[in-house]
Amino acid sequence: MKSIYSRPTFGQGLTGCCILMLYLLFPDRADAASNTDEISWFFLVVGLLGGLSLFLYGMDRMSDALKNVAGEKMKDILAMLSSNRIMGVITGAVVTAVIQSSSVTTVMLVGFVTAGLMSLSQSIGVILGADIGTTITAQIVAFKVTKYALLLLAVGFGMLFISKKEKIQQYGYMVMGLGMIFFGMSVMSDAMYPLRTYQPFIDLMASMSNPVLGILIGALFTALIQSSSAAMGVVIVLAMQGLISLEAGIALALGANIGTCATAGLASIGKPREAVRVATCHVLFKIVGVVLMAPFIGPFAKFVVLISPSAAEGLIGMEAAAAVVPRQVANAHTIFNIGIALLFLPFVTQFSRIVYRLVPDKPIKEIEKIQPKYLSEMLFETPSLALDAARHEIKRMGKRIDKMNSAMMPAVLSGNKESLLALREMYIEVDILHKHLVTYLARVSQLKLNEFQTKKFINLMTAVNNLDYVGDLIEVNMVGLGMRRVEKGFKISAATQEVLETLHVVASDALKAAVRAVVEEDKDYAARVISMQDDINHLIAKADLHQAKRLVSKDSGKFEAYSVEVDIIEKLKRMYKYAREMAKTVVGDGEKIVLEEAA
Repeated sequence: MKSIYSRPTFGQGLTGCCILMLYLLFPDRADAASNTDEISWFFLVVGLLGGLSLFLYGMDRMSDALKNVAGEKMKDILAMLSSNRIMGVITGAVVTAVIQSSSVTTVMLVGFVTAGLMSLSQSIGVILGADIGTTITAQIVAFKVTKYALLLLAVGFGMLFISKKEKIQQYGYMVMGLGMIFFGMSVMSDAMYPLRTYQPFIDLMASMSNPVLGILIGALFTALIQSSSAAMGVVIVLAMQGLISLEAGIALALGANIGTCATAGLASIGKPREAVRVATCHVLFKIVGVVLMAPFIGPFAKFVVLISPSAAEGLIGMEAAAAVVPRQVANAHTIFNIGIALLFLPFVTQFSRIVYRLVPDKPIKEIEKIQPKYLSEMLFETPSLALDAARHEIKRMGKRIDKMNSAMMPAVLSGNKESLLALREMYIEVDILHKHLVTYLARVSQLKLNEFQTKKFINLMTAVNNLDYVGDLIEVNMVGLGMRRVEKGFKISAATQEVLETLHVVASDALKAAVRAVVEEDKDYAARVISMQDDINHLIAKADLHQAKRLVSKDSGKFEAYSVEVDIIEKLKRMYKYAREMAKTVVGDGEKIVLEEAA
């Protein structure tokens, strides 16, 4: 398995040195350009691209770290608290604000909707909340904190270099990512400084006040870099230099809200209908909201000015704009998304019906073979969700094993050849799901898994294989024993059938509890399976004693029957063993030792 936890390398240190050199170079270049009234376009472009690269990398680094620190808990919170539309909005906003990625929240939603854990109408509330949560990034970068960028980089790097604890290292990545965001903004700001006196650029920025042009450029730029947070970062950097008006900033922000839908739209291509519907909701919310807001940018700007801090006394012109417009743009971005949520929230049910009409289910085709329902490649972006998808698919596999197991004893003990062949046919679906699960989990193992996820992966793979062993035991061994009975023509006595069926009931209970323990991650059910060892041993001893008495009886065909009956006992014993192995993956190592000693 690949690991995201590693100590800083020489390459990382070299990158840090390059960043410092970049920081030392560009302010001088900017000052020189402004002093000579000449603009070095090469260094300006390199500064913009370099700063934007740092910003995007910092966002990615911080988002990954936050997902690994809080991803598991955020996933559980998202599943629990989205039961009604209001809590859905709040939950979506909080989760997205914490993990700093609305796309990750959307992927979680797709997983829940696909798995049937959440309806589309429930997910709509979370989507609206996620759009609010993602504006937190703009609020953070609007503060003039770029001067602390190198401090954050140093602190983050120090946490990575000194600590060996995984969680501390993730916090280090998070702090370092935040530092890169601020440092990237500082580099872009320094590179843009000469443009404050370049009249053609000033005129171009003034034209952004045209709502249509501003929205179009904002949408195209955001779609190109596939990050509304980075787009808003560039807009705020322009505002920090006093290069754009509030009206232009709002138009660009509205465009960024549309452009960010490109990511969700592209990600949903070729994906399940649930994913397409979630992406469609996202796109429609943004487009309708922007269309409604565009004619009122002027009044909206006045409202934002009214609720935002004013410029310090004595500042005028470009300096005054540079002081207040960044905060005003960030506030406008947040207010717009809150307004969309308030607008659409009362009509969630009606909106979901519209989306179902726009994106109907595909025509049902006759499917020759069963296919996995929950295993989606789009969940690979969030390994915890991919592992959860595997758990849900294991439940489907477990249901088919249970169906085989229920039909097994009647077919083996007293059924005909046709019933035994039907039992064998039932294994085909189990085998198909097993192959899909193993392939899917193998791909999950190649993702960036933390220690907890790696252990979870190993446990799920163990459970999948043990379930398949049970299916194989029924399909090959038990059906084979039933065929021997049919071919030899002997009957198993009612008394013996009762003994075998009693043992089978207990083994079946253990198997059901083991599957439930794995699917629901329930330690109580797992402990119950492990503690059943004494019951199984007692019943096996009782069955062995019955067989010993059976052997000395005068029943016809006793030797052939005895051989088959003993083998059935052995196979039921193995069935419990596989169930027990599954259960042991759920309990911790310490609990496992205690339970085994008690058993």
